[in-house]
Amino acid sequence: MDTHYASVVLPTAESTQDEAATRFTGEPLLVVAGHQTTGRGRFDREWVEPDRALFASLAFEPWWPVGDWGLIPLVAGLAMRDAIDATFSIDVGLRWPNDLMSGGAKVGGILVEASGARVVVGCGANLWWAEPIEGAAGIVEGDPGPDVAVDLAATWTVRFLERMAAGSSLWGRHEYESASTTLGKEVAYERGGGVAVGVDDGGALLIDTADGVISVHSGEIRVDGS
Repeated sequence: MDTHYASVVLPTAESTQDEAATRFTGEPLLVVAGHQTTGRGRFDREWVEPDRALFASLAFEPWWPVGDWGLIPLVAGLAMRDAIDATFSIDVGLRWPNDLMSGGAKVGGILVEASGARVVVGCGANLWWAEPIEGAAGIVEGDPGPDVAVDLAATWTVRFLERMAAGSSLWGRHEYESASTTLGKEVAYERGGGVAVGVDDGGALLIDTADGVISVHSGEIRVDGS
């Protein structure tokens, strides 16, 4: 598949996820907004808006087997890492499964929502934040201006669709592990804790526990007590 897609740029949206889902007609559709009034994160957490942000969502119909759709958040994170490096020459890390990290702080996140054959992949990123909330930061130290978000979203979309076109078997497991800020750290999950030691071919986090290495496919983990 090529990287052809349609795009809509809005000054403000309640949610780019909802806009992309509503406007989708079959062709990959990117929606970018300068501001977002009722954005959400994983588990319907509120997205607190920084001084300058990226709010972008891509609606499309994956051609991968449904069983591989769980890899999409990880692929989207790798694509945004590509886009940030291409735009700012800044290397961000990936905290499994959905977060973009820089200097130990969260600078963005990925949200994937599926309905039938349609998937909407969203990315929110803190481009610049003069006084960030605890645990968060901006990607750059000064205001990059209002046009950067649109360019960054376009680069992300192209890199994401290119990675999807490569097929699920080439999703980038080893690249993801190299970029991971989770591996090697003590993590807690709903059934216990251990040390994160890898990511498997299906995108699950591998945790070395007292009972051996287990796979965590979804849900929340806490890193170093956070």
